[in-house]
Amino acid sequence: MPSTFKVAALPKPSKARPEPLPGVAEGFEHVVVDASRGPFHVFAYLERELPPGGIPAYLTARKDGARSFVLWAEPERRTRLATLVTTSAGGGVAEYQVWGGQGELIGTFVREKALSGKGLRTRWTVNQAGCPAAVGFKGRIFWWYVWWPLFPLWVLIAVGSLFNGGGDVPRGPRRIVWRAGDDAPLEYRSDDEVVAHAPWVDLRLAAALTAVVRSFDSWLGTPWDDRKK
Repeated sequence: MPSTFKVAALPKPSKARPEPLPGVAEGFEHVVVDASRGPFHVFAYLERELPPGGIPAYLTARKDGARSFVLWAEPERRTRLATLVTTSAGGGVAEYQVWGGQGELIGTFVREKALSGKGLRTRWTVNQAGCPAAVGFKGRIFWWYVWWPLFPLWVLIAVGSLFNGGGDVPRGPRRIVWRAGDDAPLEYRSDDEVVAHAPWVDLRLAAALTAVVRSFDSWLGTPWDDRKK
């Protein structure tokens, strides 16, 4: 059965429930859930790993594509399932490594932004140690041809949504299918889920991929790692 991962926000304290959820340590706002095992089956607890300089330094580096975060196995932060680090970022191209809790390299990601010299669509390359590279492109060409002529309309809808206090806003094509030869081991769906189709895909890598792709949500989206606190 394919595993389906999604980044989910934890409920915030309110007047009705001022205390954090039982068993959830302070500081967590997002988790990666394995939706294939239940509507809210937590696979990992997400936390940014801040560089020297703290949050301001992270947000500054983030503009060039840098990311760094930890996937914890439990809210007490005892076990690192995986850690994502940036090896290079700039010029529209960012490279990441994903390390396991025992210091083993699980795999790498390369993101090449659209129009950065490699094509009209954002290109993601996933390398899992000992497995063939998988390449995926954001959105189908056909839907981008439909999207761009209507872009001014989407902007007007977005502005109207802000003034009205909410509502759904049309977003650009987001589906990504990673292909390795004749195989399609991974898929990012437009409902913000990563599906690991191939049985050989390391689920830690798939969860890290979910988190990093979601951190590049468009200006109409809600990246999980851009908060200023």
